[in-house]
Formats: sequence, C-alpha cells, structure tokens
Amino acid sequence: MTKDKTGSEKALSKRGGAAPAEGAAMSSRSEIAAFLTAAKSVVPASAGGSGRLAFALDATMSRQPTWDSACKLQAEMFDAVGKTAALSVQLVYFRGLGECRASRWVNDTRQLADLMTRIDCRGGQTQIGRVLRHVADEAKGRPVSALVYIGDAMEEDIDKLAVVAGELALRKVPCFMFHEGHDPAAAVGFREIARVTGGAYVRFDQNAASELASLLRAVATYATGGRPALEKSGGSAARLLLEQLGPGKPGKGGGAGRS
Repeated sequence: MTKDKTGSEKALSKRGGAAPAEGAAMSSRSEIAAFLTAAKSVVPASAGGSGRLAFALDATMSRQPTWDSACKLQAEMFDAVGKTAALSVQLVYFRGLGECRASRWVNDTRQLADLMTRIDCRGGQTQIGRVLRHVADEAKGRPVSALVYIGDAMEEDIDKLAVVAGELALRKVPCFMFHEGHDPAAAVGFREIARVTGGAYVRFDQNAASELASLLRAVATYATGGRPALEKSGGSAARLLLEQLGPGKPGKGGGAGRS
C-alpha cells in the first residue's frame, strides 16, 4: 500500500467478478457516433450539478510498448475532464499478480494525472471483473455517473463479466470502453460490456486523441449538469452530443434520462 498526492490509495478485494490473478487505426465515424449516442445515458448524479466519473486503466505488461504515448493521451483526457466543474474522478488500475488499486475521489484531476504518470506496467492477467465490481459497489453508496475504461486485452469469462455489468446497468452506470490495439477477444468483450451497461465502445489511439478528449469533456459536462450545462458549454463535440440527445423535454432538464 502506498501514499501519494491523491491521498490514500486502496487495494481492491478479490471478491465478486475478480480474475484469478492479475499505433492503431483512426476511430471510425461510426464509433464516434456510437459514443455520442450512448453518452445520452449518462445521468447527472444530482440536481446540484455534481457527478462522479471512474477512470480505469489496464497497466499489465502487454501495454508497455505503447505506455508512454498512451499516458499522454490519457493525460489529455484527464485534462478534458478536469475542466468540467463539480466533477469528482477516481483512478482505478490493475497490474501484476493480483494488484488492483483505487485512488480516493478528487476534484483536481491533476493529482490523478500525476499518479498515473508514476504507474509502471507489470506482467499479469486482466482484472476487469474487479474494476466493474468496485465501481458497482461505489455506486451503491452514492451514484456514479459513468465508468471510462482503457485497455487492450480481456482474459476473463465474458459471461461472468456481463453479470457484473448488469449490476452497473441497474445502477445506471454506463461503461465507455476505450480499446487500444486490435485484439479481437477484447473487442467482443468490450462491446458487450458497453452494450449491457448502455455505454459505448471506442478505439483509443493517437489519431483520435483530440476527438476523444472533446467527446469525453462533453460527456463529463452532461454528467454534472445535464442538457442545460451542455448547451451552455458550446463547442463542436457538445453540439454533436446535443444532436444525438434530440429536442429537450420541458420540465425534465432537457432529456437527461436514459433511453
């Protein structure tokens, strides 16, 4: 267990859906459209305009070859989220032989970006089940607006993961699965988790960095303040998301509910 600028960092338990141990093509327009369509399922966590976003990373050795460039993209996404007021973010990551940790919830994403740059990859199996279980447990006490996950592989039973994903769906926590690389098993698994939770599957690569950062910023804005906040924020990503959301519904905060 370590201490850092983000405060206490906790190791996650191995119960529930845990695993037994621990340069790509540009995102297509259809995948970006899917992301925007699914983003309408992100519901503001409270009427007061605050939300909570879990940001999870696969830090196993398979990501080592692209880790430095991936960290740059992840930092840009963090920066995009950090510019959205009243949004708390938690960093979750796994690596090595059963190591899976979560930071405390913070409003200053620079703290988490600093922690992220100090994470090194270690060999081990994926632990997506533990990530999903952790977020589901977090959502029991207080709503979680969304889970953003970045990884390149999936070595777990998709049927077991789907069960935990179903719990997230019941608690209205959409999973936005960012896929680095072209592992077919990961693509199938990530798409299924996104489908079950009402989230989206998106390619994660250098070419799509600016698009993904803008989209994530729009999702974060919607997560904290609903349609009014999104309309006020402006920008191309916000306009595209508003188009996907359709006309606002009077008396309901502009259609912030799930589809």
